[in-house]
Amino acid sequence: MDKYRVTLTTEERVGLEQLVSKGKAAARKLAHARILLLADTHGENLIDEDIVDVLGTSLRTIARVRQQFVTLSLEAAINRKSQPLRPDKIKIKGDLERKLVQLACSEPPEGRCHWTLQLLADEMVVLGLIDAVSTETVRKALKKTTSSPGSLRPGAFRPRPTPSTSGEWKT
Repeated sequence: MDKYRVTLTTEERVGLEQLVSKGKAAARKLAHARILLLADTHGENLIDEDIVDVLGTSLRTIARVRQQFVTLSLEAAINRKSQPLRPDKIKIKGDLERKLVQLACSEPPEGRCHWTLQLLADEMVVLGLIDAVSTETVRKALKKTTSSPGSLRPGAFRPRPTPSTSGEWKT
């Protein structure tokens, strides 16, 4: 495994020391800042095994933080990398979403007083609109819709009134 040498500038070192001394950041961010401070060639300059003993992290984490600092930047080594958007993972969109809303706003099946998420998911499969779908996918698709029959409020289902929590008696 290649060993990357961490050499912090004075400004970087002061910034990391302030971050660690405040302690008002994510635990991962603070741990990575401590790793860089301990691995700095002008500072502690500890070997990776000693950093593991001091901080209780893994050797792989220390190697990854060193590599990110040297190859990318200080910000990349400290901050968490954001997850990429995955539009291909969305199963219900566009025309299929419109058909789901139409189904949810239609009359429920015989013997039922309203549609459930499971009934909607099963009905979409039976109609051949989609091969398989979970109730969570149906819930997310309905939550972001803006159509509701007979209501000015967004959503496929009408909200139920909530009881008063003030403790007052109704007369």
